[in-house]
Amino acid sequence: MIQKIPVARIIAGIDPGTNVFGYSVIACHGRAIRLLSMGVMQLDKYDNPYDKLKRIYEGVHRLIQSYQPHEFAIEAPFFGKNVQSMLKLGRAQGVAIAAAAAHELPITEYSPKKVKQSITGNGSATKEQVSAMLLSILEIERQPRFFDATDALAVAVCHSYQQLPAIKKTRKSASKKSSSWQKFIDDHPDRIVKK
Repeated sequence: MIQKIPVARIIAGIDPGTNVFGYSVIACHGRAIRLLSMGVMQLDKYDNPYDKLKRIYEGVHRLIQSYQPHEFAIEAPFFGKNVQSMLKLGRAQGVAIAAAAAHELPITEYSPKKVKQSITGNGSATKEQVSAMLLSILEIERQPRFFDATDALAVAVCHSYQQLPAIKKTRKSASKKSSSWQKFIDDHPDRIVKK
């Protein structure tokens, strides 16, 4: 009998921007996450805003062609006081979403607060805290030059965590059935430290 090996879910994560555009791609097997790609598109060297949008579309298109993700997660624009900045950010996000939609990928948006909460447990965490947590979780040795890259990775990891409700429910129902310490010890022998 041939055993079927589960196929990894590939998730593309995007932190949209018109000057620095962050991207990432991860592979997930249940709770295990492996980094496939992470980086930025530097767009500040282009003066024409429409040229920037064209390059965002082409970059996301190439990323999708290269890694064939199953899902596409993107950070939603935050509401700031500078309306012009929000409009530019919204355009960058819209073009990235259009590229994913052209490939018929399921698209999910996450608020910056939701992403930070998912990674660090604190919705008000700094970019440095989010980056440090991701480097630890995924055992990445070197901090990328731009936080936009780790922000994009945070979006992808956040999305992967949101896809694990069955595991969370199983743990909750198991804890309701028996809350004894002996049950916990029996279920988690790897967590017991013996002296």
